[in-house]
Amino acid sequence: MEKENQIFGIRAIIEAVNAKKEIDKVFLQSDGQGDLMHELIKVLKKNSVNFTYVPVEKLNRLTHNNHQGAVATIAPISFVKLETLVDTVVESGKTPLFLILDQLSDARNFGAIIRTAECTGVDGIIVQKTGSAPVNGDTVKTSAGAVFNVPICKVDHIKDAIFYLQGSGVKTVAATEKTNNNIYDIDLNQPIAIIMGSEDRGINPSVLKIVDEMAKLPMFGSIGSLNVSVACGAFLYETVRQRQ
Repeated sequence: MEKENQIFGIRAIIEAVNAKKEIDKVFLQSDGQGDLMHELIKVLKKNSVNFTYVPVEKLNRLTHNNHQGAVATIAPISFVKLETLVDTVVESGKTPLFLILDQLSDARNFGAIIRTAECTGVDGIIVQKTGSAPVNGDTVKTSAGAVFNVPICKVDHIKDAIFYLQGSGVKTVAATEKTNNNIYDIDLNQPIAIIMGSEDRGINPSVLKIVDEMAKLPMFGSIGSLNVSVACGAFLYETVRQRQ
């Protein structure tokens, strides 16, 4: 973790959150106790800041300073609001293309997806505040700097974002193996939001229930699955092909 993107100490993190700093993720000592720690947790929950419990050894690797059981990362970018993102794209007159990542957790996969998204003209990426990969040094490096070019929006709940997009005339397409529909048979030459799932669980079943379409990539090997960033690239470039 880059030291310039790091805050350590319980009180310092509380002040940063209250000052509306772009806190990306907070790591808390799993056996941390005390009134101040409880206050920090309360502040994080109130402000919907992503946090996770880790062993003290993890915190000691992140910083040699007196962390008091809490270390936070500051996002190197500013996130945009969903309403602002959608309105701006719709008003531009182009055919919207959004990408929704349902709790993707690996920063390098996130970076690779952002890089492909930038190359394929994605108008914005939507992630959930909790359970999603951080925007850290690994993300920036793997994206080859594309993270600074693609608007990223953090929302409280993926399902609420889907409902908002649908209400704005954007069709939602989930990338999942739980369908007989082939991606090449789906009309992507219209306002679209493609939804990709997490590395281990895929798209949440509750999310699959509300999307407009489900689609899969054809598989001919014995493994039967692709890395999420590779699958995302296939979906995005099929969208590009149809729109040319």
